[in-house]
Amino acid sequence: MENQNNHPTPETIMKIGSGFWASKILLTAVHFEVFTKLAKNKSMTAQDLKSELGLQCTDRHFFDFLDTLAGFGFLNREGLLEKAQYVNGTEANVFLDKNKPSYMGGILEMMNNRLFGFWDNLEEGLLTGLPQNEAKKGENIFEAIYRDPDKLKIFVHGMTGVQMGGFIGFAEKFDFSNYKTLTDAGGSAGMLSIMVAKHQPHISCVTFDLPPVEAIAKETIQKFGLSDRVKTASGDFFANPLPPADIVVMGNILHDWDEEAKLSLMKKAYDALPAGGAFVVIENIIDDDRKENVFGMMMSLNMLIETGTGFDYTFSDFNKWAKIVGFKSTNILPLAGPTSAAIAYK
Repeated sequence: MENQNNHPTPETIMKIGSGFWASKILLTAVHFEVFTKLAKNKSMTAQDLKSELGLQCTDRHFFDFLDTLAGFGFLNREGLLEKAQYVNGTEANVFLDKNKPSYMGGILEMMNNRLFGFWDNLEEGLLTGLPQNEAKKGENIFEAIYRDPDKLKIFVHGMTGVQMGGFIGFAEKFDFSNYKTLTDAGGSAGMLSIMVAKHQPHISCVTFDLPPVEAIAKETIQKFGLSDRVKTASGDFFANPLPPADIVVMGNILHDWDEEAKLSLMKKAYDALPAGGAFVVIENIIDDDRKENVFGMMMSLNMLIETGTGFDYTFSDFNKWAKIVGFKSTNILPLAGPTSAAIAYK
């Protein structure tokens, strides 16, 4: 990075190099439910919040913690130190309060509880090409997660959190006028189906995932009062046919797998659709020049950490696979931040 005098500065190097400091501060605030407590109490002093959290650090260090969150824009502050009053910033109030349906902290909880430590082994992942998570003990990552109810809940809510913006964007921006039914393959807690049903009253949805997830999905659907238009179905999308629908969606599914498995899943979606039906993947689609969507490329590295062979991809990659499977045409719809919907029509 260069300043106005064209002299290089280390600003960006230090910002990225120390990025784990900033990350851990936010993840810790989510872990302590700082934003949820502030939303409930409207406004709190540092001392009141520290006392409620039961922290033993010095007051000065807790001021540092809260004021850093304020500097990032997650909190707003009036006053200074002992006299300061803290409230949530706009984004934190919407997305980081556990009592709101828009809560996306699940992915941050998973980052804190699982991924933060695993990413310490990125060097080993690049050296060996092997996953750096629970699979290091010889376990299949999905079998390990789905076997443990606590890990499964963390994983399911994590997947919901990372995709919430994209789900809402899809429900609002996609043209549903010619369709009546939707299957979300790998639907996890059912939030995509819920968002679509909420925004598109004429659409009926099925959220499809492995049997251990069904109870979580049903609980979420009932919470939103949409059991009449959002149903659950259980199965393995490699072993079983997908429930037929006018639209088949996969959110953060294809990137888990290598190219052969990606094509297999796209063929499953193709077979579940009628002529004119739409297959939609909601992912962090990397720009074709591989310059802009850095988050998408980092997510692809996360697939190295998690699966070893999975990877994120460009729209050109998606077009190539759609053509192989037999789809007639494709389109891409930007949704929220780095997330897009890549669409293939049968």
